[in-house]
Amino acid sequence: KVRTKYRFHGVRMLTTSHPEIRRLKRQDEQPSLHGNKLWRSSFLLIDYLKKNPPEHAAKVLDAGCGWGMSGIYCASALGSDVISVDADPDVFPYLLANAEANNTTVTTLASRFEKITTRQFEDIDMLLAADICFWDELVNPVFNMINRAINAGVKKIVIADPVRAPFFE
Repeated sequence: KVRTKYRFHGVRMLTTSHPEIRRLKRQDEQPSLHGNKLWRSSFLLIDYLKKNPPEHAAKVLDAGCGWGMSGIYCASALGSDVISVDADPDVFPYLLANAEANNTTVTTLASRFEKITTRQFEDIDMLLAADICFWDELVNPVFNMINRAINAGVKKIVIADPVRAPFFE
């Protein structure tokens, strides 16, 4: 039997073989920037947050959210108000299907890292990101986004990465 969903730390995650995800793939535009499945870095972020509950998580920005599982965990388990940001708006139907499967909501925002302003970070408590620095040309935009978050007073920044060279740079 093919698994159509996972449960991880209380969060239900729809897989690519889930009927709703399959329907979306037939009906909608396909994500183009690697937002085409659940990424393991999200599991790592969720596990970290479960074991180390953040003191400040009322408002969370999930950068490069993809299917948004880290943000959905925050909304569901921590009661966070989540803004899920991705450069590819075609990931949002998949994110919203997963949010619905968890009886929670998130706000979506189509934006590239370099377009997220210091002002947008001003009321954010925590910046989350999973597996966002996978190309050399993302090094500066990610680095600068993190600096803008720090300058705006974001209290916690949590990033998970599968040990790619651009991330270390």
